[in-house]
Formats: sequence, C-alpha cells, structure tokens
Amino acid sequence: MTHQQRIDTLLKTVSKPGRYIGAEYGQVQKDSAAVKLRFALCFPDTYEIGMSNLGVRILYDVLNRAEDIACERAYAPWLDMDRAMRAHGIPLCTMESGEQLTAFEMVGFSLQYELCYTTALHMLDLAGIPLYAAERDESAPLIIGGGPCAYNAEPVADFFDVFAIGEAEESLPELCRLYIRMKEAGGYTKQGFLREAAKIGGMYVPSLYEVSYREDGRVAGIVPRYGDVPAKVRKRIVADLDSAPFPTHFVLPYIETVHDRVVVEVNRGCIRGCRFCQAGMVCRPNREKKPETLARQARCLYENTGYDEVSLVSLSISDYSKLDELTRLLLTWTDDAHVGLSLPSLRLDSFSQELMERVSSVRQGGLTFAPEAGTQRLRDVINKNITEADLVRAVDIAFRNGKSSVKLYFMQGLPTEGQEDLRGIARLADKVTETYRAIPKEQRSRGLNVTVSVSCFIPKPFTPFQWDGQDPLGTLEEKQQFLRGEITNRQVRYHWHDARASHLEAVFARGDRRLAPALATACREGLFFDAWDECFDFDKWMEVFRRCGIDPTFYANRVMEKDETLPWDMIDCGVSKAFLWRERERAYAARPTPNCAEQCSGCGANCLGGEGRWCRA
Repeated sequence: MTHQQRIDTLLKTVSKPGRYIGAEYGQVQKDSAAVKLRFALCFPDTYEIGMSNLGVRILYDVLNRAEDIACERAYAPWLDMDRAMRAHGIPLCTMESGEQLTAFEMVGFSLQYELCYTTALHMLDLAGIPLYAAERDESAPLIIGGGPCAYNAEPVADFFDVFAIGEAEESLPELCRLYIRMKEAGGYTKQGFLREAAKIGGMYVPSLYEVSYREDGRVAGIVPRYGDVPAKVRKRIVADLDSAPFPTHFVLPYIETVHDRVVVEVNRGCIRGCRFCQAGMVCRPNREKKPETLARQARCLYENTGYDEVSLVSLSISDYSKLDELTRLLLTWTDDAHVGLSLPSLRLDSFSQELMERVSSVRQGGLTFAPEAGTQRLRDVINKNITEADLVRAVDIAFRNGKSSVKLYFMQGLPTEGQEDLRGIARLADKVTETYRAIPKEQRSRGLNVTVSVSCFIPKPFTPFQWDGQDPLGTLEEKQQFLRGEITNRQVRYHWHDARASHLEAVFARGDRRLAPALATACREGLFFDAWDECFDFDKWMEVFRRCGIDPTFYANRVMEKDETLPWDMIDCGVSKAFLWRERERAYAARPTPNCAEQCSGCGANCLGGEGRWCRA
C-alpha cells in the first residue's frame, strides 16, 4: 500500500479531508523516471492558506515549465491529520505523487512569517528528515528556504542548506540547473554543491559563514569561511515583469481556500517608504506591469479557472500609475461576465469617486483602510503621509456609494508613541461614525459597522526601525487595555492582536543563530502552528527559552546601536544601511520623507539595476 493509499484510509476520521486528497484540476504530475530533479515545494501552514499564496503558485509554474524538473507541493497537515499520520507511521507526502519528501532531491519552504518556523521544522520531522543541516548526509534532500523571512534567516540558519534571497523566479531554476550539471558530471558532493551555489546571485549558504559574538551577546562579526564566498549576498530581482513567467493556470482546490479568486500581480515594490514596513523596503525598486499584460493574464486565468473575482495584488494598488487604464480594460469584460474586481490595498489619499464607482459596480462588501496611527504627529514619525482629512474624504465617498462597513488598521507600540496617540485611534473611529451620520439617510446604506483592528509594532530587519526595541510585553498589554477603555462608541468594534504572539515574533524577527536550539526543542515538544490561537502556547515557549538559556527580551526589546553588527548584515537588500539610519533620524524628528514619485531620497535601490534605471540617486 502506498503512502497516499494509507492517507486515504484516514480521510473519514479527520476534518476537511479535501486538504489531503490531491488530484486537483490543474496540478502538474510528471513521471519521476523522466526527470532529472524532483523539487518538493512546501508551505508551512494549512492547505487553505498555502493554496492562496501567489509566490508559491509562480514558483510551481516556473519549475514545472522545465521538462527535466518536477515540482510537487506539500502543506502542513492540521492537528487531527498530523496525529493520525504519526499514529499510523505515515510520513509527510506531496499532493501530486503521494511520495514522501525524502524521495525528492530538493525540498523548499516558503517562509512568510516568523511564527511558521516551528511548523516548517515539524514538517521536516514528519517527513523523516533530520532537523539540523549538519545531521543530514548525502542521501538527504537539500533544504531550501525563501520568502520574506529569508532576509533574516539566522534563527533557522542551522536547519537549511540554502536560502534564496529576493525574487526566486530566475535564481531557483539556476540552482536546480547547477545540481543537474554536477550530478551529470559525476562529481557531485553536497559540500561541493553548496560552495558553487554560493556563487549564484541571491543564494545564501549559511554554513559557509562564521558568526562570532561579544561577551554582552551582540554579534561581533560575520565572516565567509572561504575566499570565493561573497561577504554580502545581494538579493535577486526580476527586472522586466512583463516578460517574467506567470501562471496561465492555477491548481484548483476541492475546498474553499483563503483566496478563491484570480490573482494578478500589478507591480513589485512600493514608492511610499513607511518606516515600519519591511516589504516596502526589501521589495524595492518599484516595477510595474503594463495594463495590457495584466488584462491578458487576468482574462487567461479567468477562462482557465472559472473564478468569479479578479484581485489586483500590490503593496499599494492605488499607486499603480496606470490604474485607470487597467480598470477600464478589465471592465470591458468583467461586468458582462459578472466577475468581481477586488483592490485590496487601497490608500486613503488615492481613493477617488471614480475608483469607488468602478469597484462598486462589481464588488460588494466593505472597504479596508490603514491609517496605522491615531495622530498626525505619529503618522509623520512612521512616514505614512496621510491625514485625517484623507480618511474623512475616503469614508464619505464609500458611505455615499452604498458602503456601510469599514475596517481600519492601526498599530500600537510604535516608536515615540504616547497615550495621546492611542486616544487618537478612538477619535478617528468616532470621526468615521460622525461622517456616516452626517450623510442624509436616503443617501447611505443602513447598518453602519466600523471595525478598529490594532496589531503590535514589531521591529523588522531592513527598516528604519530595525534598531528599535519592541515595547515590553507588559507595556503592550497595558496599551491594549487603555485603548479598550477609550473606545466607547457602540458602533465601533475593537479587535487586537495577542501581544504575547507579537513578542515571540519580534524575538525571531531580530534573532540570530543562537535561537536554533529553542526552535528545535519547541518542535520536539510538539509546538507548531504558532500563528494559530488554538495552538499558540506562550508559557511553553517561555519555558523552552529558559531551559535553553535564552533571554527573549534581548532580541525583542533591546535598542541596537547604530554601528553594531546586526545578525542579518551579510544580506544586501539593495537599500543601504545609511539610508535606513537617516530615515530613523527623520522619524524621531517627526519629519516625513516624500514618496519616490515625488522625489528620490537616495535609498540605494539603483544598485540593483544600474544608475538611473529605476532610481535617480
């Protein structure tokens, strides 16, 4: 009986068996005997979340375009299935062939979020693959990491062989080609392959770097072990998005996933420069697809999937320079086909009546905006570059066009934040309800619903606030309760994120390799799915840190010095450290920085494509 057949026998005993049956429409399954390399692409979260990730969809398509490479998928089984698989001795298998991960030459993980680290390790363990790279012999698969967390991969560096830094559509096939060439030449060894892999642009091989530490715990130095290993690994980018590969088909699930829709990527990068936002820095420079390309890709995916919604994905869709032209092109067929148009990342200062009318013609439901901070002073600190007037104007347009549900995203614990900034969140929510009530009843929909959702600030690498510590856990919780008391409007609902989970996220966001024993211990003691409330166990984590001799506050709460070596200093994201520090100084002076469309601020991203190609300085 194959592993997949054994899994099939368990399906009646678990929730959502559609997560595990495979054989979806659009999947690619190749004859293993006809290919030279098999790649298992893993997402360390549930099937519903992993199936919605556009990056995984793109890489699945890119690798399977090569005739001699087979790429298959694997997701983390939910708790009930995980218990059943362990009880029956069934290892983690891929969706396409039902073979366990040890049958593949490479196993790649998309690391989207620090709290998925233990889930990735749990998947390795369930597959029968040793956790530590040093414990895996020549017969074991090579473990590859990528995604946003790869920009500081140090907490999980001991578990991975290679990390793809930046955009992997070109670098990952190059890595696969290197493996195939070395195998065919007959001189392959794991160590030899890793030495050669380090020469591929954007490939970081952690075992080839020596990290030393000071007596006070700070990083003393990061030095390559060999002369031909780069001191810094510069991220890879795709220069021309119009010619970049993009799927013409999606694998279609049998069950509902987080995003059941056509997704087209409008651009990469962001012109705004919010000082808390890692994606806005590491995804630079801003590059756009042509409207014709996007309209063609959207129509192709609609015809090949049958989805009834098209989502335009971007860090800030309102900043796409040809949004009017794109929406016109899409509406030439989406209206007649009854296909919805979703713009999930609208900015307050770019929201217009015309755009509202186009979205309203095809989309129902509420709108989401992100003021991020409650006062103008603090919005200037974080360089949000929006005003209270922008919010009032945007919600007024929304309410006058039939919307009655608005969600507002904020952060608490931002650098320089005080009680007045927290009160400002409640006041902005009140302003939204006042704007609604000021509209004549016959011109607005009934049932006002305003939701204030507040997350905790987490200092992220490669942002101007990377040096800043997170507020102590007790302070975060006090601020949450303070804001709860300030929101007295019955038409406003207040949601907040678990500060304990945010504390753990900050530990791993700014962590180094000395966190590996805690991650391994947590994995062996059954901690995974840490991003899920029903699985997160803060007390167990604190006990793990205690037993491993780790002070989590050293990583989460400490203010780093300007000139100290940061754990991620071997990575070059294209934005200079000097620029980030200048932005931090401007933040503490509450001085905004113009966006890239208005004025070049010399962030350094021009180094990724030549002088003047995207940036002027």
